[in-house]
Amino acid sequence: MDLFSIQTGDVSGMAKTAKDGETTGAGKQQRGIQSVEVGGRLLHALAQARAPLALSDLAASAEIAPGQAHAYLVSLTRLGLIKRDELSGRYEPGPLSLRLGLMQLANQPAFRAAVPRVAALAEKIGFSVAICTVGPQGPTIVRYEHAGFPLHVNLHVGTVMSLPATSTGRVFCAFLSSAALQTMWANQSGDASEIVAPADRNSFDATLAAIRERGIERGIDAPSPGISSLAAPVLNADNQLCLALTVIGPSGTIDVNWDSPVARALQQAAREIGADIAAT
Repeated sequence: MDLFSIQTGDVSGMAKTAKDGETTGAGKQQRGIQSVEVGGRLLHALAQARAPLALSDLAASAEIAPGQAHAYLVSLTRLGLIKRDELSGRYEPGPLSLRLGLMQLANQPAFRAAVPRVAALAEKIGFSVAICTVGPQGPTIVRYEHAGFPLHVNLHVGTVMSLPATSTGRVFCAFLSSAALQTMWANQSGDASEIVAPADRNSFDATLAAIRERGIERGIDAPSPGISSLAAPVLNADNQLCLALTVIGPSGTIDVNWDSPVARALQQAAREIGADIAAT
C-alpha cells in the first residue's frame, strides 16, 4: 500500500493520521493526515488531466470509488479548491486553487521581471497590456494592466487565448515546443492529431515562420471586431518562450504597424524582461 492508499469505504476519517509520511532528516517518518492526502490525489488527477472532469473520470483517475470521491469533492468545493460547473457537471480548479497558483507564479523570475516593466509600458503607450503564460487550456492571462481606452471585450486574469485566432496564441504557436503546443491544441480543439486542418498547414507554418523572423504578431479586428492587438514573446537566454506580452486597443486608435511606436515599445519591453531573466 502506497502513501496515498486508503481502506475502501473510509470517507469520514478527516482527523485520522497516516502511519506513512515524509521522512525527517533524522530518518524518523512524520505523521500526516491520510484524508488530506486522499483529497490531494483528486487535485493531482485534475491537474494531470488539464481539463474539467466528470465525477466518474476524476474518481477513476485518482483510483477512488465514485461515492467516496464525491464526499471528498464536496469538502474540496467548500474550500474553493475545486468547483463544479452547473451546466456540464464537471469539476475544475476553484478560486482558491487559482489564488495559490498565482502566488506560486509571482515567485517565478519571469513574472517578477515582467510586472514592473509591463506597468511602465501600459503607462507609456496608453493601451492595456496583458502578460500571458502557458496554461493547460492555452495561453492564459496572468496579469492585466488597464490603461487608456475602455475596451468592449471581456479580458481578465484567467482568460485563455485561442491559439490560431489571436495574436497571442500565434506567438505561442511560433515559439513553444511541439510537445507543449500539441497538449494545448488538444485541450482547445479536442483533437491532438493536427495543429491545423491539413489544407491550411502550409499557410499556417508560413505565418509562424514570419512571426519568428519579426519577433512580433498582430491581430486586426480579430477575434473581436473593433479590437486590435500586438503580441511579442519574452525569451530566455536559451531562446525559449517564458511569457508573451500583448498590447490591446480599439481598432483605428492603436497603431499596429510593425514599426509603429507601440510595436517598438512592446518589443523593447520584451527584450528588457528577457535580459532581466537572464541576469537572475
